[in-house]
Amino acid sequence: MHHRICLLFVLALLLGALPEAARAAWLDRTEAIMGTRVYVQLWADDPAAGNAAIDAVMADMRRIDELMSHYKPDSQLSQINQHAAEEWVQVDAELYDLIKLSTHYSQITEGAFDITYASVGYLYNYPLHIHPTEDQIKAALPAVNWRYLQFDDATHTIHYARRGMRIDLGGIGKGYAVDHGIGILQQLGIRHALVTAGGDSRILGDHLGRPWLVAIRHPDDPTKVVTRIPLSDAAISTSGDYERYFDENGVRYHHIIDPHTGHSASKVRSATIIGPTATQTDGMSKTAFVLGPERALEIINRMPQYDAVFVCPDGRVVYSNGLRPPAPRPPGAPH
Repeated sequence: MHHRICLLFVLALLLGALPEAARAAWLDRTEAIMGTRVYVQLWADDPAAGNAAIDAVMADMRRIDELMSHYKPDSQLSQINQHAAEEWVQVDAELYDLIKLSTHYSQITEGAFDITYASVGYLYNYPLHIHPTEDQIKAALPAVNWRYLQFDDATHTIHYARRGMRIDLGGIGKGYAVDHGIGILQQLGIRHALVTAGGDSRILGDHLGRPWLVAIRHPDDPTKVVTRIPLSDAAISTSGDYERYFDENGVRYHHIIDPHTGHSASKVRSATIIGPTATQTDGMSKTAFVLGPERALEIINRMPQYDAVFVCPDGRVVYSNGLRPPAPRPPGAPH
């Protein structure tokens, strides 16, 4: 009996001496992947398992970057751009499906989202303040049309119907990678998490009983907030003319290109879309830049799975129907 009491006492001492790191906690990490900031935050009952889950997400982000980067000449996407005008190019089913999915967003956004914008977009170099001339845009613009993408589902091959075509998945690839990361966390038993890549985020669960509070920054001042939105189990993407840009002679040249004109789209300053997945919100977040806030809201308000916040050039902030506060009731109206 005496030995049993001593043993229990020793066990109690050992349990009390367990380091703080072994207890449930929020974990987070930031890495530079896909040319942007990738951030993962999660609640881990076991910190070792939580860190392993973050490792898995970051590794998958790097895998997707290797597959879909237009900067890396050996990526499958670069191989498409190099050869698809001359021959059918076979790619992994994952890349094939995402490129084909992009045409769905081209349809519902009336061509405002179009991965073939890169046929003109590659002529811009924002760090070096280089933009194409009008003649260069005029020569390249005929290759910008998502309908010129040809698909063979049986062989997972892609062909360009026009010479000079290029594609760039920057407008949907990060959202896709975020969704993939959330899927990995779900498989590993994580129930509360945030995964962000650039302006695209997806939230898994709530923030331990409360919604996550997501801030939308002011286009001209990163220290100011336009609005805050409480979210749980949702995705949110924000695109702004302040992300990759340069100013020249009073004109802002930024990375969101109007596929119809080849110029930077300027009908809003920033656009935020909320929806079920980051692939969806990423693909929809460029629409208002091209179509303008009113036409974009018409599209968004027809689809109840989406909501939107647009900051206009004149400073107005407009909201989709699902985010508008209820109209005040007239005096005497029944409740």
